[in-house]
Amino acid sequence: MGQHDHIDGHGHAEGHAHTLGHQHGVSADADQRYLTGALVLITGFMAVEVVIGLIARSLALISDAGHMLTDAAAIVFALIAMRIAARPARGRFTFGLKRAEIVSAQVNGLTLLLLSAYFVYEGVHRLIEPPDVEGLYVVVTGAAGIAVNIAATWLISKANRSSLNVEGAFQHLLNDLYAFIGTTIAGLIVWLTGWARADAIAALVVAALMLKAGWGLVRDSGRVFMEAAPAGLNPDEIGARMASIDHVTEVHDLHVWEVTSHYPALSAHILVAADADCHAVRTAAEHLLHDRYSIDHVTLQVDHVSRASTAPADAHCSDPHGPVHAGSARGSELSGDRAA
Repeated sequence: MGQHDHIDGHGHAEGHAHTLGHQHGVSADADQRYLTGALVLITGFMAVEVVIGLIARSLALISDAGHMLTDAAAIVFALIAMRIAARPARGRFTFGLKRAEIVSAQVNGLTLLLLSAYFVYEGVHRLIEPPDVEGLYVVVTGAAGIAVNIAATWLISKANRSSLNVEGAFQHLLNDLYAFIGTTIAGLIVWLTGWARADAIAALVVAALMLKAGWGLVRDSGRVFMEAAPAGLNPDEIGARMASIDHVTEVHDLHVWEVTSHYPALSAHILVAADADCHAVRTAAEHLLHDRYSIDHVTLQVDHVSRASTAPADAHCSDPHGPVHAGSARGSELSGDRAA
């Protein structure tokens, strides 16, 4: 058996990418049909809302229309990203272009944050100097908008929301639904009481919801870009469990990251006892990662530790980095050296 066993999990990666990309049995074509249907509904109603919002002089309606424009853009981005991400890996893009979906989610999140800032500014201004608002127009348009957004949100909810890309479009539509509910309530208040500031308050409530959703998307997509460990996976715990495998002396250079939404990947350097079967250790590690952590895209470098070295990592790595997870076999290996 050789001193060096470098095995990667690319044999498992293709199946992993397919199943994790659509965990709920939703195909990519179905996702695109759902998103396209929502896009048609949104763009058709948006044009009507802009006209009525200008006539009624309602900030809530205009903010809804602006939000619907970003809804449409979010869905277009999502559709484009889905097509790009489906392209096979080739050339310099060794993972393919799967992270295009994360770019789309980041853009959607940033757009929500920028819009929330604008509507906070306008809402505060209108609280100080409220304009005359045609409440009846607002009520009728808001009620119609609720129906349209319920239909569009329902369509996208049937797509695979485990993808940050689809989730970004979904959050846009969900926040727009909240916006229409708030707008309709504000329109009723203005229509029945004449209190025009209700329109600005509705816009501020919507801005707060947009801020919350936008921050969530930017945070989650930013974690993927920074190659942080996926939520729910603790690298220290994973390293300790790998080090507890029989005959493992040490695990280091452990990296856990996400290629795209729900596509975790792992690489690590494992040192095993000098007389151990490194192939068996590698197989045991792969089974552990698959069964306990659902990580299928795995690259493991497995080496025998040198009896002459008391610092195994230094003996095999020119620049070892990250925490070192010592295995139980390390103590027995060093004890055997001292006894010899």
